[in-house]
Amino acid sequence: MAFIRKKRREQQLQLYSKERFSLLLLNLEEYYFEQHTANHIQNKGGQNERKIRGSLKICSKSVIFEPDAISQPIIKIPLRDCIKIGKHGENGSNRYFAKTKSGEISLIFSQVYFIKEHNIVAPYKIERGEMEYVFELDVSGKVEDVVETLLQLHRASCLDKLGDQTAMITAILQSRLARTSFDKNRFQSVSEKLHMECKAEMVTPLVTNPGHVCITDTNLYFQPLNGHPKPVVQITLQDVRRIYKRRHGLMPLGLEVFCTEDDLCSDIYLKFYEPQDRDDLYFYIATYLEHHVAERTAESYTLQWQRGHLSNYQYLLHLNNLADRSCNDLSQYPVFPWVIDDYCSAELDLSNPGTFRDLSRPVGALNKERLERLLTRYQEMPEPKFMYGSHYSSPGYVLFYLVRIAPEYMLCLQNGRFDNADRMFNSIAETWKNCLDGATDFKELIPEFYGDDVSFLVNSLKLDLGKRQGGQMVDDVELPPWARSPEDFLQKSKDALESNYVSEHLHEWIDLIFGYKQKGSDAIGAHNVFHPLTYEGGVDLNSIEDPDEKVAMLTQILEFGQTPKQLFVTPHPRRITPKFKNFSQTCSHNAPLADSPGEESFEDLTEESKSLAWNNITKLQLHEQYKIHKEAVTGIAVSCNGSSVFTTSQDSTLKMFSKESKMLQRSISFSNMALSSCLLLPGDATVISSSWDNNVYFYSIAFARRQDTLMGHDDAVSKICWHDNRLYSASWDSTVKVWSGVPAEMTCTRRQRFDMLAELEHDVSVDTISLNAASTLLVSGTKEGTVNIWDLTTATILHQIPCHSGTVCDTAFSPDSRHVLSTGEDGCLNVIDVQTGMLISSLTSDEPQRCFIWDGNSVLSGSQSGELLVWDLLGGKISERIQGHTGAVTCIWMNEQCSSIITGGEDRQIMFWKLQY
Repeated sequence: MAFIRKKRREQQLQLYSKERFSLLLLNLEEYYFEQHTANHIQNKGGQNERKIRGSLKICSKSVIFEPDAISQPIIKIPLRDCIKIGKHGENGSNRYFAKTKSGEISLIFSQVYFIKEHNIVAPYKIERGEMEYVFELDVSGKVEDVVETLLQLHRASCLDKLGDQTAMITAILQSRLARTSFDKNRFQSVSEKLHMECKAEMVTPLVTNPGHVCITDTNLYFQPLNGHPKPVVQITLQDVRRIYKRRHGLMPLGLEVFCTEDDLCSDIYLKFYEPQDRDDLYFYIATYLEHHVAERTAESYTLQWQRGHLSNYQYLLHLNNLADRSCNDLSQYPVFPWVIDDYCSAELDLSNPGTFRDLSRPVGALNKERLERLLTRYQEMPEPKFMYGSHYSSPGYVLFYLVRIAPEYMLCLQNGRFDNADRMFNSIAETWKNCLDGATDFKELIPEFYGDDVSFLVNSLKLDLGKRQGGQMVDDVELPPWARSPEDFLQKSKDALESNYVSEHLHEWIDLIFGYKQKGSDAIGAHNVFHPLTYEGGVDLNSIEDPDEKVAMLTQILEFGQTPKQLFVTPHPRRITPKFKNFSQTCSHNAPLADSPGEESFEDLTEESKSLAWNNITKLQLHEQYKIHKEAVTGIAVSCNGSSVFTTSQDSTLKMFSKESKMLQRSISFSNMALSSCLLLPGDATVISSSWDNNVYFYSIAFARRQDTLMGHDDAVSKICWHDNRLYSASWDSTVKVWSGVPAEMTCTRRQRFDMLAELEHDVSVDTISLNAASTLLVSGTKEGTVNIWDLTTATILHQIPCHSGTVCDTAFSPDSRHVLSTGEDGCLNVIDVQTGMLISSLTSDEPQRCFIWDGNSVLSGSQSGELLVWDLLGGKISERIQGHTGAVTCIWMNEQCSSIITGGEDRQIMFWKLQY
């Protein structure tokens, strides 16, 4: 996982360096300003005087001396514990700057910490009592400046109010930043053009390091004020793949840059002092990246996850990323769910629902008795009420899990101490039990539990983490009986996360953490209410004038934990588990054949050929084209054998074209108004056409005459569909009507009477409709940009989604009826989840897409300019542009095998296309 890999990179760097100093030796919210090579003089003036070589670090709240010899401990002297600071040997407290050649600084203090003796990570040793340390700087001329700096920082540390301390240290920091600038000699090339320079801080877990940010036409640079851990961090803009705006301390000041597509560990996380600086830098990087989608939406990942193209693990990583969760910010570390409830059995049965945790409830609501106690307290609590006194994710919880691989972070967080041995992460089963029963323990998991690195479960560093009450030392984490090894535990945890049960229920947990049950009445109903300060917008730090209150509030925000940014405001759609199972199953060439291979194998082959066709849809080539109408083509229908093509047009005619003879065989006119669409009834004996004259016309192919006329609407009929002896007609009169009836027999002269079964009323004119495969659902698109999904079994509306800014041009269900795709005059392609009505993907083109066909993953659309565009919905991009008509593409038809396509356009032509594999 990212956190562990990052830590290991640091450890590998330290193998080649004698430096043991780390910013983690500082207090939280402390800054490291400068260092000086120096000697620590022990027993100054005595017979046993000795000099220890090292470097003296000046920090905002402490002085740190790092000896060169790793056998010697690092010395940390808190400035607040200093009694006197000055040049060594001076008499009188006010004669700090007497003319002297001495390069020695004297510190008299009451408390000192000893850290990493023999380079062993262990709790800090503390020595108390008045004592004096003398440090001799290599450059004696620096003494006065260093002493003056220390006295200034000492005054800040000794202020009574924390807010005043913070304000003074911030002023010192800003003064130092103002006196310095980015060193342009650090540019990779003399020809680089500077775009922007500003002050910022580089954020790593528990640490912020101030410095200068610089961006040129080719590189992004960060130069730490203190030159630590290296003089400059450089990122080539060409390598950048993703950038995210971040909130830091609930304020919009962060920016995270990734040079990888999938890794959760970023290349740099910057915190700015002004939101405008953050936004300007973001703009420069995003502008540089050609065809770069700077911020992928949660909805676009939802579509990939639903269709089985992202695993549950990958999807949760993306959601965490989009919700401001970062491995560099422990107060917003990625959060993952407990999914297993059984940590006692000898075998883990992933086919048994009882093995799993109830994902529809937060951890705090899993124990009914505890929940009742919490609800009683909640009811009696004054406003603002909250149900849980601790969060499900916080720096303490993250390091609770990671203490064995990141002990220095835990020591930093807890002032040089590990936690009590009995409260450590000792056992998976114990930890889960405490999450279920503990009065204040409601924590979820971190990504490491579903990764590949077992080091956080094993005490490979041989840390002394203490002795438990039973006498046993804290060592490796105790695993459940069903795990044979740490590797086996992680593998089975991953298997559980990707199991059918979790795939079917993960959306319920997403609703709690990232979705609509995160806030408001839905959160109350789901028993999912945390302290107000944990939520985005819970407090405006800029509005707090009292500096003490502001610092205390920020500290609480950073240490208590933060709720992820809300990504969804409607119920999250389910995963398409049947498709996922097929997708995830490994094909075997040795699999036994089906007992009755006939029809099943044929269907499998048909699906395989469709899949092959859509995989090669970018290789579409124009085969033939014919101009057979005087106005725009509006509809295409083709006979089962493919020999006859029927088209309607705004020139008011229905035409029959022979594909074999390549000649026009018939031209029929029903009225002097435009025809809007056409379809062939089963049996290829009757063509139905809709017209702007409010009617629907039935034409007998065998008898070459109009057979029936349905005068069904009060305005133009825009689109018709047919299934199982039912006609569905959409109209500009704001209705969609459902009719029953079989057209009159070909030999019969009487006209057939159609009965209206249902009328689906809309607020405005309806421009397009489409049925799902089973004809149980209908989708309609209106003039004002609304997409409506109807349940035809009850004639009721399921969802009304205003997702276009103009007329909806075309709509269609995916083959599995899980999604609806709509295109509009606004150039958008929108994917809607049928179950929840949630808009889960939206792609934009620079012109309207008038018509389309799709397989659920890819789209072939006809554009206003005449091009055919191939869209990769899962990748969120246009894969191919194919030149087609000289005017808008108005209608499109594809055969069942997906191998042949016909398009009609405003240029009055029909074009025949074939796939060239």
